Order: sequence, then structure tokens, then C-alpha cells
Amino acid sequence: QVDTIRMDRPLLERCFCGFPISIFFIVVNEFCERFSYYGMKAVLVLYFKYFLNWEDDFAITIYHTFVALCYLTPILGAIIADSWLGKFKTIIYLSIVYAVGQVVMAVSAIHDITDTNKDGVPDSMTFHVALSMVGLILIALGTGGIKPCVAAFGGDQFDEDQEKQRGTFFSIFYLSINAGSLLSTIITPILRAQKCGIHSKQQCYPLAFGVPAALMVVALIVFIVGSGMYTKVPPAGNILVKVCKCVGFAVSNRFKHRSSTFPKRAHWMDWAEEKYDKLLIAQVKMVLKVLFLYLPLPMFWTLFDQKNIPGSRWTLQATTMNGDFVRFLLPLLQITVNPILILVLVPIMDSIVYPLISKCKLNFTPLRRMTVGMFFAAVAFVAAALVQLQIDNTLPKFSSSTESQAKFINMVDGTLHITAGPEKFTLDPFTATQDYLTFDEPFEMSVNASRPESITLPHGNRTTLVIAREGFQLGYRIFQDFNTKPDQGYNAIRFLNGFRSPLSVSVGTESIGNINTNDMSPYVKLSHGTISFTIENLLGNQCSFSRKLGFGSSFTYFIPSTFAMGENCDQHIREVEDIKPNSIHMAWQIPQYFLMTTGEVVFSVTGLEFSYSQAPSNMKSVLQAGWLLTVAVGNIIVLIVAEAAQLPDKWAEYILFASLLVLVCIIFAVMAMFYTYTDPAKIEAQFLNMEPEDKEKKNMEKDKKGMADESGKSSDFSSDEEKTKQSKL
Repeated sequence: QVDTIRMDRPLLERCFCGFPISIFFIVVNEFCERFSYYGMKAVLVLYFKYFLNWEDDFAITIYHTFVALCYLTPILGAIIADSWLGKFKTIIYLSIVYAVGQVVMAVSAIHDITDTNKDGVPDSMTFHVALSMVGLILIALGTGGIKPCVAAFGGDQFDEDQEKQRGTFFSIFYLSINAGSLLSTIITPILRAQKCGIHSKQQCYPLAFGVPAALMVVALIVFIVGSGMYTKVPPAGNILVKVCKCVGFAVSNRFKHRSSTFPKRAHWMDWAEEKYDKLLIAQVKMVLKVLFLYLPLPMFWTLFDQKNIPGSRWTLQATTMNGDFVRFLLPLLQITVNPILILVLVPIMDSIVYPLISKCKLNFTPLRRMTVGMFFAAVAFVAAALVQLQIDNTLPKFSSSTESQAKFINMVDGTLHITAGPEKFTLDPFTATQDYLTFDEPFEMSVNASRPESITLPHGNRTTLVIAREGFQLGYRIFQDFNTKPDQGYNAIRFLNGFRSPLSVSVGTESIGNINTNDMSPYVKLSHGTISFTIENLLGNQCSFSRKLGFGSSFTYFIPSTFAMGENCDQHIREVEDIKPNSIHMAWQIPQYFLMTTGEVVFSVTGLEFSYSQAPSNMKSVLQAGWLLTVAVGNIIVLIVAEAAQLPDKWAEYILFASLLVLVCIIFAVMAMFYTYTDPAKIEAQFLNMEPEDKEKKNMEKDKKGMADESGKSSDFSSDEEKTKQSKL
């Protein structure tokens, strides 16, 4: 039937540059669908944190759960496609579900729906949570359901003699995925940053989710437009149930005949021959052989999914680095560098690297490629560990749960001799200690040989003790400091007022507020670059100055009692560095991203093509779903390992993951050595040719059995007749 469909079409309609015209609709559909998926996903964690007000850990957990669900549902889509509806109808119906889910997500992000008091905050958060969960479930069903069908449907458009074109298609298909991912991860965060709303202007999550919803509708329309050009392979019935029953019967039959008196068979699935035809058994063997190879693969996705997810290890690593070279692209760097590299590396691999390897007479089989891809991913995490070691050398040593740290500031116009527990030091006027002092218990503090006072600081925290003149005596005040590096590369800035009267401080056009004498302002988080500050006294006199800030620093600017308004007023302002700015450049992350993306291109593109080429004709989607299932298991492993392996050092976590993947890589390489590549079409053709002979044999056996039964019946009838005669006599 498939061959008939192909041959009935005119040549120009079927092919363009050696490729079926239908695949261009499939590639455009995939681009739009991936734009929709990755665009929504790019702002999903931010939506959880800042709109639904969830904690970081809970937001990341729900995120990984959603991703895992997206890669579990392909099994459902594959069953529907291969068993009942076929790939074409499955893609249509589940794309509708997908589009509805995206629309529901966009609606859930409209704060005005429940904002009855018009303050910009939803009054019924339960409504928004429930609506967003419904939307995410629909999206997971839609995107997961069509995942195995689209790739397999694209493969169906090629004839058996177009193996090279089919391989190129899978590369183009993967390029379209990452092109959609690249554009969406740049555009949707920009859309989110816009202000929108009816009653009050808030970050525009409805727009950030609405554009992906619109692209999903476009994807559906494009796919439907190409309907008349597709090769549509009809479904083969409930194939998964058949496979399960066949496997179950083979296992039970083998168990029944476990005695050594029964002759052994070449394969354990051959024990199903008594009930199932040889073609189905051969197809099941092919599928099981590939699924067995998939067992080690989730470990690759465990590492892969930690590189570009908001809140993941690599993005957190980037926040402790100097991102000066990316400027305004800093928030997008981690989620765009991967698709950019893929767009560059896929053509290079297909056009240069693989042909060169082939010319060198090296047998670089698909399984060997996948092994090399996993090895590249492991090396990427080793590179990340080396970068982390360098970062750790520059990070401040924060206090543990049994320690407290303190910094001392002298706000007095005179030298202070301070004794704090076992520490003795001298502070010049309007200066501070260079580093934090660590205390593991309460201590006594004495200033200029005064009567000691007992000081108790909270454990696990950093504090600043400001010594200032209160009336005619010296006193001190304790202020809480930042106990971690400021997140997302921001700088934490605050002001300490040692002036004789209250002062007002502004950053740009925003006011920090009024600061009383000997009091500290709250921290404000500022991005990197040159920041302008304005100090104003009660008379309206102003002092303007600017400071250039890096990434991840914390400063206390204190205004001494000698401060005076005027041209050079900023010379009086003292700067205390609480946390040093990040010094390791973010460019050092490029090697690990390059290695990981190289591994992804070699591993993932090859895996997609391998899954299709080794699958029987009626189980293409099922095997694609099995491939995608490894991604789901990888995300589940991330959640488990994140909870179980609480290592004190981040570099140790990277080495742990790299070691696990190297171990898995070795296991997979050994398994691949024993794998025999098959041509499913040839094997199926052989068994289809054998079927008429088998049927004849079975019919002959039935005829013989029938004749034997009839002769038995006639002999029984004659013996009964004889008995009757004897009885009558």
C-alpha cells in the first residue's frame, strides 16, 4: 500500500533535490513546535518563582517533573500511532491538545483575572496554580505524544534506497529543533520583561506564553497543509499488546520447558513459535535487542539536562563568574550557547568530520558514535570541575552552621584598639577590618581598654559591628550581612550613615530611602556596570557620584562624620568590600559547553537515526518512544541524585557525574561490541516469503490430522455397530 501511494505521485511532486517535498512541511512544523515548547520552558521556572511565588527547590522539582512527564508520554503517543490512528492522525489530534495546553498556560498567567483589588498581585493564587497545572499536563500529553511520531513520520517519507537522504533528514530535523530553541529562548525572556496588564503593569508572562501558543497553532496549520503530499503508513493494529503477549508467552513457555530433556532453542523468544508467527517473533527480537542497548543511556541525559536549565549546576556556576564579555546577554548565555553550537556543529559533522573518518577507512558505526558522544559529555563535566576548582579558590569562606563571622568598622574620628575574644587589632579612623573574623562561641569585646562586653553572634551568619560615638560614649551596632554570593551576578550595595543628620540615598531614579545617623540602609541588588548614586541632606543639597560594579560583589559605602557636600564630595565616602567581585571569566565555560554540545550532536542525532533504522516497519514510533524514554529516566535520576548525593564541594559533584558516565560509557561500548546490525525490511521480506510455505505445512498437518480423526471416527462407528448386532443376537 505504501509503495502504491509513492508510485502514484508524479516525480516532481514527490521529490525536490532528491528529497520528498513532504519533509519540508515536517521540518517547518518541528521548528514551530520546538519554538513553542522551548519558549514556554525558558520562562517556566521564573513563572513558578516570581508569579506563583514558589521556593527555588520546589520550582526546580516541578520543572524536572514536567520535563520527565514530557518524555514519558511518548510511549502513549507511540501506542496510539502504531496501533490505532496512525502517525498522521495522532500528530493532528495531539497537536490540538498541545495548542489548548499552551493557551491555558497563557491564560493562567493573566494576573488581572483574580486581581480584584487592582494591586498587581493575584488574590486567588490557587486558581492560577490549578490552571497552570492543567496547561502543563496538556502540554506534556501533546508534546510527548507527537515526539516519537514526527521523527518516525519524517522517516516514512523516504524509500528504502534513500538511506543517505534519510540520514541527512534527521540532521536537518535536529537543526530545526535547535533553531526553534535558539530563537525562542532569546525572544520569550524579552517578551516576559515587557510590562502589561489592565489595572496594573506587571511582567508580561501572558505574552511570553501567548507567543509560543500562537506558534503551536502555526505548526498545526503547516502540518495540515502538507497532508496531500505525505506517505501515510497505515497502523498495524494494537502492536504493543501483541508484543507484550508474545514476550509473555515466550517466557511462560520457556519456564514450562525448563527441564534439560527439552532441546534448546537459538533464542529465548523462539519459545513463542507454538502460538505466534515467525515474522512477529523476528520483529520483537529486533525491538528487544535495541531496547536492551538503551538501558545505560539515561545517564547521558542526566548530565546533559544540568547544563542549561535555570537553577541547574552550570547556570549556578556561571553566576559566580565574571560575565563582562556578554554584557546584556548574561541571562541568556547558558540557554542560547547550546543551540548556537548545534547549528554550527551539525553541518560540520555531516559534511566534514564523518566523511573524513570514512575516507580514513575507519568503521565509525552509529553505536561507536554514541559511545564517543557519551565520552565527550563526561569530559565536559571534568572541564566544569576544573573551572569550579578555580572559582572555589576565589570564593569567600562563609561561616559554617557552628561558626559566626564578623567585620568591624570604626566610625569614630580616632584610632581604636580593639580586643575581640582572642583577636587583637587596631582600626584607623573611618576604616574597617580587611577580612571577616571567625568565632565559634560568644566572645568579649573591649575598645581602647574599656570594660569588656559580651558579644553573641548568630551562628551560620556574617555580621558587621559598627563602633560609633553615641553621645559622649562609644557604642556598637550589629548589622546582618550577605551570607552567600548575590544570585544571578548581581551586586549587593548598602549605605552606612555616620553623618550628623539623616541622609537620603538614590540609585539612578529610585530612592533607597532615608538613613538615620549611625544606621544602615537595606541592601539593594544592582547589575554590573557604572552605577550613579545621589546623596541628599535635609536642606536639599546633593552629592552625586558613580561606581563601576562587577559581578557578584557586596559593598558597604559609609558616609563619615567629616562628609561635606560639594564637587569632590565622593572623596569622603569610604568603601568596604564585604564580598569580592567574581574574577574567573565566564569564557572559561565555553570549553565545557563545546564538549557537551559535541557529545550531544554525535550522540543524539545518531541515536534518532539508529532508532529508526533498526526498528521494524510497524514499530517505528514505539522505538522512538523508547529512545525518548531514556530522557525521562535521565531527568528522574537528576532529582534522585540531587537529593541523595549531597557533596560539600560542587567540583566533587561534577567528578561524580563524570565518573558515572564513564562507567556507563564502558558498559555501553561492551554491549555495542555484541550488537549485530540488522536490516528490518530484508528480515521482514524473508519471513513474508516464508509465510506461504508455513501455511501450506500447517494446512497439510491439519488435513492429516483431520483424516486421522475421520478414520478414527469411522472405526469407532463400525465397532459400535458390531456391538449393537451382537446385543440384538
